[in-house]
Amino acid sequence: MQKTLLIIDDEKDMGTMLRRYFERNGYRVLLAENGLAGIEKAGKQPDLILLDINMPDVNGIEVCRRIRGHVTCPILFLTARVEDRDKLEGFAAGGDDYVVKPFSIDELGARVEAHLRREERSGQTAHRTLFDDRFVIDYTARQVRFRDREIPLKPKEFAIVELLSTHPGQLFSKERIFEHLWDVASEAELTVIMEHISRIRAKFAQAGCKPYIQTVWGSGYKWVK
Repeated sequence: MQKTLLIIDDEKDMGTMLRRYFERNGYRVLLAENGLAGIEKAGKQPDLILLDINMPDVNGIEVCRRIRGHVTCPILFLTARVEDRDKLEGFAAGGDDYVVKPFSIDELGARVEAHLRREERSGQTAHRTLFDDRFVIDYTARQVRFRDREIPLKPKEFAIVELLSTHPGQLFSKERIFEHLWDVASEAELTVIMEHISRIRAKFAQAGCKPYIQTVWGSGYKWVK
């Protein structure tokens, strides 16, 4: 099935180049020339979004924050420069990867393909799992429910729950979780994992269910059977 990409970039030459490249490689491409147009076109549910950070009206980080609640596809940031604090902000907003300009167009194409393959592999776990008489993970709908009430998780939070819960009792280091969900991590970026897990636990506690994710100090995390 043909995949749809949404490119959000205020540089017309860049947007045109990317559209032509991906259309030649069999993708359907939607193009938005500013952040507000990108927010609107994100409602068309693309399979992946390429999102420029430095835009004059609404920057890429803010666009990501606004659409993450209803868009679950991978979001790859395009940026002229990036520092650790910028990556942390982008990942916290719901981004999946960073591509620094200038970049190799073929490398970008390979990254896009890799993220789409990862999404397809995630879809292979489509089923419901009942952990006790009241706690349910629906991998198809990407929802967690307790006592028939949904626990609202952001896409990356659910991805962590999915990874750990489909390997109960198996220990995952922060590095391994990060590499599974994003890419090779620096030490600063690993704090993102701790922040996500802290939020997951807080939401579980608010719902009244047990935490399920256990910290193994100095080693990582595992899902309690």
